[in-house]
Amino acid sequence: MFLAVLVSVLALVALVGIGLFVFGLRRRLIQRSGGTFDCSLRWNVPEEPESAGPPTGKGWVYGVARYSGDRIMWFRVFSYAPRPRRVLERSAIEVIGRRTPEGEEELALLSDAVVLGCLHRGVRCELAMSEDALTGFLAWLEAAPPGQRVNVA
Repeated sequence: MFLAVLVSVLALVALVGIGLFVFGLRRRLIQRSGGTFDCSLRWNVPEEPESAGPPTGKGWVYGVARYSGDRIMWFRVFSYAPRPRRVLERSAIEVIGRRTPEGEEELALLSDAVVLGCLHRGVRCELAMSEDALTGFLAWLEAAPPGQRVNVA
């Protein structure tokens, strides 16, 4: 009986270790070509009335974003999927605002995060990233090819 429990516990520890290794390996593969930054995403955000108070921390998903030409590919950190969960095209991103995390969001996001409100093909979303990553993101948006419409608030 004791041996069976010990073997089960060791097998569970090994599976957890393998799972963590795969998460780390996947992140390394995503980052190998460079141009990546930590970026939390909240997709399809409802319009919040001014009287609603501070936003909740619900809906935020931690991820890694990677620049790829005129697109940003966003990957969930805690996923085994090899493909990005979201692809944001530069020409379809409209920045509508910028703010600091409030209320419960401060617990859901990284400590130095800045929240950028955007529209992507008519869908309201929010990206949360560090100030340095935000500077790079806005520079990437403004560096659009001539003639491409870019709206940066």
